[in-house]
Amino acid sequence: MRLSAGLLCGILLCLARLAGAQAPQPVVTLQKVSASTWFAQGEAALGSPANRNFISNAGVIATPGGAVVVDALGSPALARELIAEVRRVTGQAVTHVILTHYHADHIYGLQEFKRAGARIIAHGAAREYLNSETAAARLAQSRVDLAPWIDAQTQLVLADDWLDGARELVVGGVSILVRPVGPAHTPEDLVVFLPAEKVLFAGDLVFRGRIPFVGQANSGQWIRALDTVLGFGAQVVVPGHGPLSTSARQDMELTRDYLAHLRVTMGKAARELEPFEDAYRQADWSRFEQLPLFRAANRMNAYNTYLLMEQEAR
Repeated sequence: MRLSAGLLCGILLCLARLAGAQAPQPVVTLQKVSASTWFAQGEAALGSPANRNFISNAGVIATPGGAVVVDALGSPALARELIAEVRRVTGQAVTHVILTHYHADHIYGLQEFKRAGARIIAHGAAREYLNSETAAARLAQSRVDLAPWIDAQTQLVLADDWLDGARELVVGGVSILVRPVGPAHTPEDLVVFLPAEKVLFAGDLVFRGRIPFVGQANSGQWIRALDTVLGFGAQVVVPGHGPLSTSARQDMELTRDYLAHLRVTMGKAARELEPFEDAYRQADWSRFEQLPLFRAANRMNAYNTYLLMEQEAR
């Protein structure tokens, strides 16, 4: 059986609490991306009380009709800071929140946006996860691991609009393209593209400057999704994690190449019935081993890919 994302995250959170106990608390600030877009960059770390689960990015698109936010950050406190920062920088209220996917570090701030009157948009495939025991258990564990930032008042929030296909969202006369690209990192993956400024909010399809968390993702479809968004012609990419990318193709290709390397090395081992431990030890990780979170995530990524490739070989 493939190890669950919840189990992995629980283990990594324990490590993060030890490692980050003395770290200064990060603050939500917006960085300019283009004429009408900004983003808040989370830390290249594991979620912990010390960083308030500020480990993912959020995007902002300003329009004459209000601000559109992409992803809600990983705790209510962070979301409140983001709402205030959007108001300070753009002078606008948040009218819409588009979720690239329903992972905890992107959604635990949702209730604050809902309270502020924003309309929430997500892919309909997320409903299965939200109604699952896994989502409830993950939230319960986060109330322990991420206290006091995730507590009994933190709730899972449903979208107002569930998409089952591509959507053009027009706010204040500005066209914002919302495109399903899953199942890839998750079944409900969306990307958000601002064609007028060629800015792509890629969610967790792209991890810049760190090893991605693969978990139970379908890495083959993830690679195909990256090939799809490479065709958008984006000049700037806001990844789900890591700094802004002005070398969009190069950074998307790094994520794609890492996933492909996992599939090649672990796929060969699975087909030849080579034990995972032997395959992992003999694999060449030199291109990726200096990236942040390699030690924390790579072995589990490889193991889950090995199990996936076993299933694909049957």
